[in-house]
Amino acid sequence: MKLLVVAADKRELRGILEQSSPRRPLAGGSACPTEQQGGTDAFVCQTAQLGVDWARSAALREHDLLLVANGAGPARAAAAVDRAAPAFLPDAIVSTGFCGALEERLEVASVVVGTEVVGDNGRFQARKPAASLPHHLGVVVTIDHVAQSAAEKRSLRQAGSSVVDMEAAAVAGRSAALGLPFFCVKAITDLAGEDMANDLNAAMRPDGHFDTMRILGSIFCRPLSRLPELLRLRSRSLRAARALGDFFADCRF
Repeated sequence: MKLLVVAADKRELRGILEQSSPRRPLAGGSACPTEQQGGTDAFVCQTAQLGVDWARSAALREHDLLLVANGAGPARAAAAVDRAAPAFLPDAIVSTGFCGALEERLEVASVVVGTEVVGDNGRFQARKPAASLPHHLGVVVTIDHVAQSAAEKRSLRQAGSSVVDMEAAAVAGRSAALGLPFFCVKAITDLAGEDMANDLNAAMRPDGHFDTMRILGSIFCRPLSRLPELLRLRSRSLRAARALGDFFADCRF
């Protein structure tokens, strides 16, 4: 099966890539060096060809993958599908990456399989992959900003959602328009009861990526809370990426 796997940032796809092996480029594509992943430089760079921020071709067990990261937010996610799907012709589309917990029981690096995705563009059903590794099932709500406060997360939880992200509903909408099966697999990086000291929304650039220098510059205003939080988020992101990689290697779509 050919899977188009869409995330916001390439770091969310690192664990999947580490579990994968290289595959051939798309027709007319050319290989280019990539950062070392799993001890090989053989993954194919599709970025320029597809017109997205970052892309890699890979094989994972019986699945051929096109991994795409095009920035955070619904518009960037929808554009990723619009640009990659016509070239790759996938059999199914997967929205993956990091998310925020809305349920208190969800822990850092917990894998959540969406059964339904809700956003401003509608409500979409998601299929469940067959998997033996532990995971949770729940509703994913997509918003256009980072949910930074515990109060906002409580409000989203009251509407019936389990986790919050910024891309899944847009990917689901495009999948529905293409008539393709849709899956949603996320991993937790921030907990339901947490407030963020760093204002990530203020640091979001128009291209859907965070302005690192702006975030680092803001640390000096509240160094005792903001710096530890960033270090903690980095550690959690690594754990979440590994959890996604292990889950993708285990499951069948």
